[in-house]
Amino acid sequence: VLHLARTVCRRAERRMVALGATAAVAPLLLTYINRLSDLLFVLARRASRRDGCEEIPW
Repeated sequence: VLHLARTVCRRAERRMVALGATAAVAPLLLTYINRLSDLLFVLARRASRRDGCEEIPW
């Protein structure tokens, strides 16, 4: 579920960047959503390790 949440977050980030080409997007929002994506990635890796799942090298 955390990897899915990160995927949705990254999609939103890409759309915000695209929106920035035609409208004003606050840089703080882009920073926030990028950091949220990073947090979700770390949480997903930690949850996988906790559950004993083998990590796939990326």
